[in-house]
Amino acid sequence: MLKQFNLKFKDDAVRIEFWIATGFIVAAVLISILDLGHQNQLSSETLMPVLFSYLITFTIYLLLCFYMAPAFESESKAPLQGSLFLLVFMALGYLVGIINIYFTALLALKLLYIYFNRNRQNSDSALYSEATLLTASWILITVGLLYLSTPLMMRFYVLFVVPVAISLYLYAVHVVLPTLKSGNRNIFYYFLRMLVFIPLSCIAVFLISLSFKGANHVLVRPMANAVMIIDTGDDNNTQFLVVLNFFTQLLLVMPLALSTYRRRNMKNQEEIKMLKTELGQSDANLNFLKSQINPHFLFNALNTLYGTALQEQAARTGEGIQKLGEMMRFMLEENIKDTITLSRDIEYLKNYILLQKLRSATSPSIVIETDIEEYQGPLIITPMLLIPFVENAFKHGISLQNSSHIKVALQVEGTTVYFDVHNSIHSRQDNDPEKERGGIGLENVKQRLNLLYPNRHELVMRENAREFFVHLSIQLAANH
Repeated sequence: MLKQFNLKFKDDAVRIEFWIATGFIVAAVLISILDLGHQNQLSSETLMPVLFSYLITFTIYLLLCFYMAPAFESESKAPLQGSLFLLVFMALGYLVGIINIYFTALLALKLLYIYFNRNRQNSDSALYSEATLLTASWILITVGLLYLSTPLMMRFYVLFVVPVAISLYLYAVHVVLPTLKSGNRNIFYYFLRMLVFIPLSCIAVFLISLSFKGANHVLVRPMANAVMIIDTGDDNNTQFLVVLNFFTQLLLVMPLALSTYRRRNMKNQEEIKMLKTELGQSDANLNFLKSQINPHFLFNALNTLYGTALQEQAARTGEGIQKLGEMMRFMLEENIKDTITLSRDIEYLKNYILLQKLRSATSPSIVIETDIEEYQGPLIITPMLLIPFVENAFKHGISLQNSSHIKVALQVEGTTVYFDVHNSIHSRQDNDPEKERGGIGLENVKQRLNLLYPNRHELVMRENAREFFVHLSIQLAANH
């Protein structure tokens, strides 16, 4: 609690709210004391109940602000478990007249604020968040009924029957009905269980209304200003409330709980089905895209080796065959994996560039620069993500007749890889076999990045009449 207080109190909005609430409560205490003094009723017997009332009010506010609010913002279920006791304590304090009606309404508004600012990703908070919403709504409705011309029995119904109905509804939706699926039980188990608890709820309503009957007050209430003073009257009112409770639980709560649970369960099943469908489509698309890669790059490598052989340089041809062998080994052993080490992918990238350099070694007008970091760390990457940009640069950036340049840079900072490719642009000759061959294309790479690294990559491509630029940054994971 103290740790949560320190963390929350650093927030300016929370700090301002805290001092405003504290000021209101202190002002209310002073006004109550002055009012007792003006009525010549100021004594320890009248002062202590007032001080006790505002002490409980301030304690509940502190618990809401520095215990319940952080619990609803967390991702764990454990901090939420005490919130039900706090809601019950707050409701009882309101009913028996410990808490001022106006402050109870303000506390209910605080509950609504906590509810709407909860962590919606925490699936374990469903029971506690729904209990918070229903409790706050019940308090605000009862306060509103005090200032409306409503029948007395309607007020008693909302005050006594509704909270019991809320409790039974929460128990049915979050405890009884989930056991049907986990325990392979049918719907008759639910109705049987509820038929057992409905009479128990009638007993609870009877005892509560009896506690507020005439002079037989079981619960002692401090005489604070503007608090709830309840008197259920004669036995007929109590009996009528019990009957109303029975039919409320039987005809309203029991079918409503079942309908609510089925609707939510159906929605969850639809979401799961949709996620499975999307996952299946993603896997299919990813497998299709990966299946296009191997023949394409093997063809490019063989095409480069063919061009080198035409120059009748045996030494370079041998080196080319060696690099090709390493690349083919990579394609057969590494490319079939979902992830490989970044160092292995960089090695393949270097082999490809060296193989391409053999092709342009006798052309001084072609400038190929590389600034690739020697990385040997634990980062892993999906294979064949970087090479398409380099292949595209050599495909469109090399001309044996015109000045050409290609620059490839790769740097690693922390878990982020920064990859840049800059190349000139030349139109393909009519007799170039690659002119009409589409290959996997950069669109393929974009799709793979979106599938494999959503919200974890940035791809920028710019082109003008003479040059093409690519900047790619990817946040990678480490191989543990």
